[in-house]
Amino acid sequence: MRVLVWHVHGSWLTAFLQGAEEYLLPVVPDRGPDGRGRARTWTWPGSAREVTPERLREEGCDVVVLQRPEEIELLREWTGLRAGVDVPAVYVEHNTPPGPAAATRHPLAERGDIEVVHVTGFNALMWDCGAAPTRVIEHGVVDTGYRYTGERERLGVVVNEPVRRWRVAGTDVLLRIAEELPVEVYGMGMAALAERAPRLAPYLHDDVPQGRMHDLLARHRAYLHPYRWTSLGLSLVEAMTLGLPVLALATTAAPESVPEEAGVVSSDPAALAGAARRWLADPHEARERGRAARRHALVRFGLDRFLSDWEQLLKEVA
Repeated sequence: MRVLVWHVHGSWLTAFLQGAEEYLLPVVPDRGPDGRGRARTWTWPGSAREVTPERLREEGCDVVVLQRPEEIELLREWTGLRAGVDVPAVYVEHNTPPGPAAATRHPLAERGDIEVVHVTGFNALMWDCGAAPTRVIEHGVVDTGYRYTGERERLGVVVNEPVRRWRVAGTDVLLRIAEELPVEVYGMGMAALAERAPRLAPYLHDDVPQGRMHDLLARHRAYLHPYRWTSLGLSLVEAMTLGLPVLALATTAAPESVPEEAGVVSSDPAALAGAARRWLADPHEARERGRAARRHALVRFGLDRFLSDWEQLLKEVA
């Protein structure tokens, strides 16, 4: 089966591309949002190949996996095919509603021919999807092995564009905790954060390749997830898979994704800081919590379950 899918969320796509299908990744000359092609910081299988809009028109596809509303028009413009009409389609909703939390109408709410696939049950609950059929397929991650050492007595954090996404990403919470405890931050847009918090500049790492970031992250004593409003950051799941104990704000899907033995989930940043302080002083407890986090992540967010769910859905729609 030839599956057309845009490179939008690299971590999610890394797992998705591990399936048994042939994957077509649009690529445009500037490798912008409408055609990034293959990743340069992730290792993807050879079954995922780049296609230009012209080549896509010649080859076509068996099913399209949409992730942004504008891809419906791109598909029509590039191939003449109408998503959900001329070619089977599903729409993956990665995000929480950007407007009123429980009243935002989904872009596909008026359509009944394209199923909306939510990555968390929380997303499915909060979006108003109207007439669109929906289902939930939770995240899956590639298991890169138990890598935790905890040797670095700092909290690791992964956040992209922390200044632009200030309250959504919980950057204010991160900086509040950083006033009391040592932190280290990985992601895109670190220069802007360095301007806002100059003393953190030596501990900011911009756009580190995923494999390298996993090695670096696993050295930290614990992982801090300060996000207020995200469906479920894959970095949280990846940290648990690596074997890190986790600290997360009790928002969106985090409370149901992190069991008590794996970390601390609280809406009180002071409670997270208190647990972090304890783990920094007690590496044994941190290690045991991290092992529990890994066991949970491998079961709930295992790649086999994720790929099986997607294989079943794609066969149904195609």
